[in-house]
Amino acid sequence: MNKYISLQRQQPAIMTKSSFQREVAIQAILYILQQMGGKCDMHKCNKILYFADNRHLSKWGHSITGDSYIAMEYGAVPSRIYDLMKAVRGDSYFSESATEIREGKFHFVNNKDMEMISAPDMDWLSDSEKEALDESIAYFRDMSFDQVSSASHGYAWAETARNNEISLRDRLTEMGDNDDFINFVEKMAEV
Repeated sequence: MNKYISLQRQQPAIMTKSSFQREVAIQAILYILQQMGGKCDMHKCNKILYFADNRHLSKWGHSITGDSYIAMEYGAVPSRIYDLMKAVRGDSYFSESATEIREGKFHFVNNKDMEMISAPDMDWLSDSEKEALDESIAYFRDMSFDQVSSASHGYAWAETARNNEISLRDRLTEMGDNDDFINFVEKMAEV
């Protein structure tokens, strides 16, 4: 039975403060790597995740990964996923805990480029999540570093002080959502 349907995944209906989905995030990274020919740089992968999470949040009321995003110099960065990537790369306090990912899922071939080791387990990604990822991958696939950075410097990033969390309100406003929907998602995130 599909893990998503069997609730082994335990994805909340609406994103909450503690809704980070580690395994889903890993599988989303692997899916991106697979669709990008087995390799992708960390910067582009993070932006693909940001836009896919925002699309899914706007359409379905919850993001794919449940991660929060930080407004950094070169655009939005997923907080927990970035920590995970740094651990896999080996330059984090938590590097030892990422051994199983580095040896069985993906690894870094240099300081910025990731390479997949195994294919994603598609049971962890719903059709709507795959669709949001596909749209983001298609959008960013052929962009340069500067183009990716520029594309990720939208309203939500501009409204947030550097190195601070981008609010759900700003993310959804950038997506064109109305106040009623934004208020609903914010209220559910307080749970």
